[in-house]
Parts: sequence; C-alpha cells; structure tokens
Amino acid sequence: MEKKKRSEIIRAAAERMAAQYNAAELPMYGDALRQPSRQAIIAILREFQKLLFPVYYGEKHLLKLPPEQYGALLMERIFDELAGQIALTMEETAENRRRAEQITAELLSRLPELQRMLQKDLAANFDGDPAAHNMEEVVLSYPGFFAIFIYRIAHELYVQEVAMIPRIMTEYAHSQTGIDINPGATIGEYFFIDHGTGIVVGETTIIGNNVKMYQGATLGALSPAGMRSVPGERRHPKVGNNVTIYAGSTLLGGDTEIGDNVVIGGNAFLTSSVEANTTVSIKKPEMTFRGKRG
Repeated sequence: MEKKKRSEIIRAAAERMAAQYNAAELPMYGDALRQPSRQAIIAILREFQKLLFPVYYGEKHLLKLPPEQYGALLMERIFDELAGQIALTMEETAENRRRAEQITAELLSRLPELQRMLQKDLAANFDGDPAAHNMEEVVLSYPGFFAIFIYRIAHELYVQEVAMIPRIMTEYAHSQTGIDINPGATIGEYFFIDHGTGIVVGETTIIGNNVKMYQGATLGALSPAGMRSVPGERRHPKVGNNVTIYAGSTLLGGDTEIGDNVVIGGNAFLTSSVEANTTVSIKKPEMTFRGKRG
C-alpha cells in the first residue's frame, strides 16, 4: 500500500475515534484518571495470603521472626499499599487520605476475626470433600477456598463503601477460578464450595452458616438486564443454615428464601421460597435407548 494512502486511512480512523472519545459516557481521553491499579490490588491480595497463611505463602527469611513481629511487618506493608489504593478511589484531599487510612486500619483490626472465619471455611472445605487428602492441599490448590479467601477481604471493604477495589478483588478471583461471588453478598461461617466452576452469588445474597454449594449453582436476581438496583432492596435469595445446593441449581429473586436444613437437588430451578427441613429435586428425566441402525 502506498504510504500516502495508508496515512489517509489512519488519519480518517483516528478522527472517528477522537469523536467517539468526546461522545463517550465515561472519560476516555485526557489527563490520567485517579484510579486504583488492578495489578497493585492483586499484589496486596498476595500480601494478605502471606499474612493469613504464612507457612504456605510467606517469605522464608521473614518466617524466622517471632510471629507477632512477622504479622506486624506484613500489616505495615499492607497498610501503606492498600491505603494508597483506596485513596485513589476518592477526590484528592487530605481528609480523604485520612479516611483511606481509617478504612485500612479498620480492616487490619478485623483480620484476627477474618482469620478465624477462614479457618472454619478451610475446615468446611476439607470436611466436605472426601477427595481432600489434607488441609494443606485445600489451602494450596482448592479454587473454592481461594475464592472464599478473597471474598472475605473484599466484603470488609465493601461494607465500608470503598469504590471499585472490592469488585477488582472478587473479579480477580472469578478470572482465576470461574467462581463469581459479589463482594456485597453476606456469607456466614463454615462455607464450602466444591469444584466451583460456574458458581454465581449475587450482590444482595444472604447465606447462613454451614452452607455447601457445588459447581454451576446460581444465586441470582430476577431483575431485567440493565435495571439499576434500589438501595436496601434485596434482589437475590436468602439461604438459611445447614443448606446444600447441588450442581447446576438456580435460585432467583429477593423474595426467595431457603429455610434451614434444606437440600436443593441438582439442576433445580427456584423462584419461590422453600420451608425448612425440605428436600427439593426435579423428576428423573426419561431415558431413551435405541439400538444401532443396520
């Protein structure tokens, strides 16, 4: 192609793109926006892994320190990085910088409780899977436990109304595991995810204690696509304690409440509530077998 012709094509395409930059609903061109870094958030999550499960993810030379010194050192590192990222989600003022530091301090003060909950989640994932040889295997390799670990941290930031960062965290877990847990969901203790691929847990979902979910299960909304949420309105199901939701099941809607001690069989589809101590299953499909044609 002639250089003149190529330049004309490029110039015309660039002019059309420039017009679209100006017409877009979100900022597209100009000075760099103040916004958090996805890579920095992922690095912070790795620091949390080192802090919460040091013998598995910690830096070997640091593990020679007394445990309280090790914990304090990791928290100092997390504090500086996370407070800086949170500040980038706000207007650049001294007050907002202080607010970012307060949010980070609150999260760090909650870490002992989060660690306790994660230890229960770890036990649930080990106890619930007969294929697990030991808890170490769960910590190092199970996608369900990895997704729960990230959710627990992201949820703490979500309830403090931190913008973007909680979703960056859980979407990172989603990209790594195929498990989509919105950071706004409320999930109780001893939570077990088996296999996990394709699981969806919506923003306003409430899940009780000792709940098991299997691959492909969805706790979703009935809202039409694109419909904006109403603050304070639950759009997703509420699940009680001691509930098992088997593979491929779909539970939809904020009015759907699942009582305690319920078992939802595979591939069930529910848009209404289920009373406690109930087993829900679909009828066994009729199978047809035909011989080979001659």
